[in-house]
Amino acid sequence: MIEVANVRLSLDDALAKGEARLARAVAKKLGIAKGMVVKAKLVRKSVDARRKSDVHVVVTAAVELANPADEEALLAQNLPGVKRHVPYAPLAIPTLRLAPDALRPIVVGTGPAGLFCALYLARAGLRPIVAERGADVDERTRIVAAFDAGADLDVATNIQFGEGGAGTFSDGKLTCGVKSPFAPHVLRWFVDAGAPREILVDAKPHIGTDLLRGVVRRLREQIVAAGGEVRFNTTVCDVRFLDGRVCAVAFRGPDGAVSWVDADRVVLACGHSARDTFELLRDRGLRLEPKPFSVGVRIEHAQQAVNEAQYGRAAKHPALGAADYKLAVQVPERAGGRQRGVYTFCMCPGGEVVAATSESGQVVVNGMSRHARDGKNANSALLVGVGPEDFGSDDVLAGVAFQRRIERAAFETARAAGGKAYAAPAQRVGDFLAADADGAHAAASAACSASAASGASAGPSDVPVPTYPRGVAWCDLHDCLPPFVTDALADALPLLERRLRGFADPNAVMTGVETRSSSPVRIVREADLQARVGAFDRSSGLFPCGEGAGYAGGIMSAACDGLRVAEALCASIDAAC
Repeated sequence: MIEVANVRLSLDDALAKGEARLARAVAKKLGIAKGMVVKAKLVRKSVDARRKSDVHVVVTAAVELANPADEEALLAQNLPGVKRHVPYAPLAIPTLRLAPDALRPIVVGTGPAGLFCALYLARAGLRPIVAERGADVDERTRIVAAFDAGADLDVATNIQFGEGGAGTFSDGKLTCGVKSPFAPHVLRWFVDAGAPREILVDAKPHIGTDLLRGVVRRLREQIVAAGGEVRFNTTVCDVRFLDGRVCAVAFRGPDGAVSWVDADRVVLACGHSARDTFELLRDRGLRLEPKPFSVGVRIEHAQQAVNEAQYGRAAKHPALGAADYKLAVQVPERAGGRQRGVYTFCMCPGGEVVAATSESGQVVVNGMSRHARDGKNANSALLVGVGPEDFGSDDVLAGVAFQRRIERAAFETARAAGGKAYAAPAQRVGDFLAADADGAHAAASAACSASAASGASAGPSDVPVPTYPRGVAWCDLHDCLPPFVTDALADALPLLERRLRGFADPNAVMTGVETRSSSPVRIVREADLQARVGAFDRSSGLFPCGEGAGYAGGIMSAACDGLRVAEALCASIDAAC
């Protein structure tokens, strides 16, 4: 078979069932008779909306011609976008058998990095023990729903902690900015666990929060079926080393009791919000370093307005669905000197803003969508890049303190504006820009509250109503974000409007604060993917992994890193034998 890229399909043809229209389009692309095409299978699909008057679909197809010699002749011509089709080959996993008295590897965390790492290790025969501080996905869903409805915060089980990690309550986006040889395997393993098959071909694959919960549960069931063990409501609260190598791990169980387990290989896939784990590792002599991340708000628009801005008159075509966007600009700091990056992140078409705090007395927001992406609003993080020079301290965990200050300010600002506990501070874009322009931030809060309240009440369909579940308090976001962040947001909004019509619409809602875009620290690992402890220059048996360790950013890259670390851990066992 050959593979043919850049095959154009009309939106109507993209909806058609069967191979006939795809075969015709491939034949036209190759300049051959349609009858020569025996089989045409979709490999990749994307939407080309660069010209709003000509929105169409572009696909790559695996093609079988009636005469294999014709395939060879086409390959010999070196035509653009034509190459030999290489079918998917499953990931090769070594077969390792632990002796009855051998120590089992421990995996800390059941986010995508931990789940995929543990599944690899289980299939390799290593019977990993997986520790997750939060609840299983079904109990977790119930606890999160209760918090959304007004219950007290559960600091162990919430949108950050619990089976599946923070990504379980997201859009389930499976895009990755870095190419990894593990990416095709991650997608296949997701499908094997019940994810929709279209993620194998979509250029921007997503699963959706509603489907992702079942997928996560089945990944865990596969780990257990392959010999692994998953312990929920179990926190790793201490680690013991002997001559620079891990020798035991302490588990705090659901009853609060602490037990020590001997261990010689531990995967740390703890997630970007495991602040107590970062403190523990620092105190035990591991090398941590502060790293850049981003802070800002969630911005909500009417989804139909985004569809029209992206697709023009084709916006309502059933082949398209909810439109997304990805925007970025650089703005100079008002104080002069450096530039700040401002960008959108984790855009959730047809989604909602979620309550994502994991610590009491703080407000954090994130976004999610279901598989259908059929909500009225679109939301995205609107973030400003920050780095160690902004944290106000040289401490390795200064970024964590920086996050906490903003999250507490958001909680207190919303309460001062009349919001209930865990209400989020919110402001319309028009009011935010007006307050920034005149500098009267204290006086702006009341004005923007009145303006937003009137705009949110049974107004036009393109005036988004906030979706944050604990309710919003209309106030001035300048009161809870650092001035350099609000300056950058205000300067970036008009520039982003030029990239996407309507982005700076005065009625768009900004809800704060988004601070957990990525980990504020990196757990340093060496070429063997293991950390070093104190002054010891030897492999520690501790494998930092995924987003919390500072080596990934999102579901896909975290899962890929989990497989990479699992491969390295297995290699370390081979080397020791």
